[in-house]
Amino acid sequence: MKELMATNNIVTISFVESLLDDADIDFLILDQNMSILEGSLGIIPKRIMVTDRAFLAAKQLVEDAGLKKEITTHKL
Repeated sequence: MKELMATNNIVTISFVESLLDDADIDFLILDQNMSILEGSLGIIPKRIMVTDRAFLAAKQLVEDAGLKKEITTHKL
């Protein structure tokens, strides 16, 4: 799996979840419960992960929705 984005913005997370659901792209949201450990400070961002196979389609979907700046930059 690859990280598509990492953010603490719950609106962005909800929007991207909806986009990925509508496009039938499998994903996971990691670190949702880390606020218990960090005391709800919002220090640890939640990560949206997609399969390697679906990464390019998910990336394009998010870019088309105007959230290009939110996408995690991957180094090759």
